[in-house]
Amino acid sequence: MDDLRVTVDDRELTATWTGGASETRAALEETLPVAGDAVRWGDELYFDVELDVPPENASDVVPVGTVAYWPAGDKLCLFWGATPASHDDEPRAAAPVTVVAQVDDVTPLADLAGGAQVRFERVDDE
Repeated sequence: MDDLRVTVDDRELTATWTGGASETRAALEETLPVAGDAVRWGDELYFDVELDVPPENASDVVPVGTVAYWPAGDKLCLFWGATPASHDDEPRAAAPVTVVAQVDDVTPLADLAGGAQVRFERVDDE
């Protein structure tokens, strides 16, 4: 079941909540919808979202399609491939992030040329 709609410019993606970060997820759910002009860092987009939560099960290496919160920088991040910090093709954050969701299919992001307008909202939001 899809929990989130993720819009990256004109690309519509869906994502599912993951376990292991209940406090971060709850804070993000209360804040939704969120949107911003995202900065691109390799195959990662991030933008400002301030959540008052500590790191939860934070890691710097994440799976492809990860939606994560970076508490130290107050950023919401979307990873779909290698970043400048990566070893090989792994998505790697500059610093540990808290994983909150997983995008179902990142293929539409393959031809993304630069930064983008990004929006996260509940699937049932209109």
